[in-house]
Amino acid sequence: MSEANKSSPVRIVKEQTKTTSGTQVQEKMIEAARVFSDILRPTYGPRGLDKMLYKTDGSRAITNDGARIVSELLVKHPAAKMMVSMGETQEEVSGDGVTGTLLVCGSLLEEASRLLSRGFHPLTIVQGYRNSLEISKRTIENRSRPVRSGDMERVAYTAMTGKSANPDHFAPLLVSSFEILRGADRDISTESFGMIKTGVGTQERSRLIMGFQLRKRVPSEGAPNNLENPNVLVIRGDIKIRKMTRTAEVRVSNSDELDSFIEAEKERKMKISDKITNTSANFVVCGGEIDRDILYELSRSGVLAIQGLDSSEIEQVALCTNSVVVDSIMDIHQTMIGTAGTVNWTRRPSSDQVEDIIEIDDCPSPGLVSFLIGGSSDASAEETIRSLHDAIRSMLVCEQDPRVVTGAGSIYARIANDIRNASLLEAGRERLAMEAYARALETIPFVLASNAGREGLDAVLELRTKSRDETTIDHGISVDGHISAMEGVLHPASSLISSLEAAVETTVAMMRIDQVVSARGD
Repeated sequence: MSEANKSSPVRIVKEQTKTTSGTQVQEKMIEAARVFSDILRPTYGPRGLDKMLYKTDGSRAITNDGARIVSELLVKHPAAKMMVSMGETQEEVSGDGVTGTLLVCGSLLEEASRLLSRGFHPLTIVQGYRNSLEISKRTIENRSRPVRSGDMERVAYTAMTGKSANPDHFAPLLVSSFEILRGADRDISTESFGMIKTGVGTQERSRLIMGFQLRKRVPSEGAPNNLENPNVLVIRGDIKIRKMTRTAEVRVSNSDELDSFIEAEKERKMKISDKITNTSANFVVCGGEIDRDILYELSRSGVLAIQGLDSSEIEQVALCTNSVVVDSIMDIHQTMIGTAGTVNWTRRPSSDQVEDIIEIDDCPSPGLVSFLIGGSSDASAEETIRSLHDAIRSMLVCEQDPRVVTGAGSIYARIANDIRNASLLEAGRERLAMEAYARALETIPFVLASNAGREGLDAVLELRTKSRDETTIDHGISVDGHISAMEGVLHPASSLISSLEAAVETTVAMMRIDQVVSARGD
């Protein structure tokens, strides 16, 4: 064959592009995912430790919350990014269980790696994992029970255990907040809870109020205070004469015309103040500015007026007082007026950023309640708020699907036992994949025991024996790492189902990748 007939290689990508194929792809994916889950392993459970995250801008954060660690890490590897996406999805759906989901996913991939090294086809492992997921759901359905009296407090306690917030102090407050909000005859969501850092005292001085707290400057020392059962008016814009949209020039030829002009302007301001006072409102908040003359007239009429609220504060005050936000002063109607139990304000010492404390409390049937978080450290208060949000989301899941399962590794051991029993009926290679799935779930009790200072393998073997008992007594890993009967550790059943679904689907997605094309050449 002549040189002219030889075909030159066809390139459709850049020369530095690197293509990885075959089992090497899964091995790289699995290794990256394993490293990622190992980062979170020491943070899991009541004895989990914290991570310090030091960012490129010099700021730092100390936390053991899986969702925050995942969001703060500057992840580069595509497999790790898939796990980050899975964690974000779990956080969005359930609000808790991110660390457990990532640990299970990492273990599923690690078990899959062992099967791949023995010559298993990836789709065989995928089928075995999906069969196991269906068994997992049935086990959760069978082992779950309806929420009973006192269970919501246990769910909140479990969600906060091992985190910054003190569950003994906050769990009863969370239960009280839900009881208050149920009386408002509206849907409860994360928007129904305000979180305000007081910047003083300790965490144990945190408290719950049936309303909201503002940090704004009270216009004058003589403003009304200690209002009892005030009517509340919430205005989105300014309380002043509207400015002209076009440039105008007023010519005054004598003093009478000037007096007439000033009097007309004064009458317009009086009309605005009268419009407000005629509604019987004695506490007014607005998002814009209040004219000084109007403010004086309102104060003289016994009305406390606060200006400069941002949009979120406007909505929160309206929510807790059951007010309707007014866009235009002239559109005010009596039905837009809300009520509060008490409104008090405290003058704070003058400084560059002086802010007085205006507390709205004891609102009848409020649509919003607020936690005043104590603590002199801003970072500590932030972690407390994050812990409370996790607990609130877990309780909201129970509101939508009122079923719970026993935690502390108990439900994972039960699922693993049921999958092993089911695998005995499987004739194909999927049986080994199902057994691998069962071992992966036992990572949770293994990590709980290890982080508590006990040998993880011993705890898993003992718990495996206990899980074969078909009685209603559920055994799990106690705080000190020993096996004992569990009653007060509860998780929402639907949260656990979504966690396992996310872990399996992410694992399956990685297992189905047979080639990686990297334009960067790495």
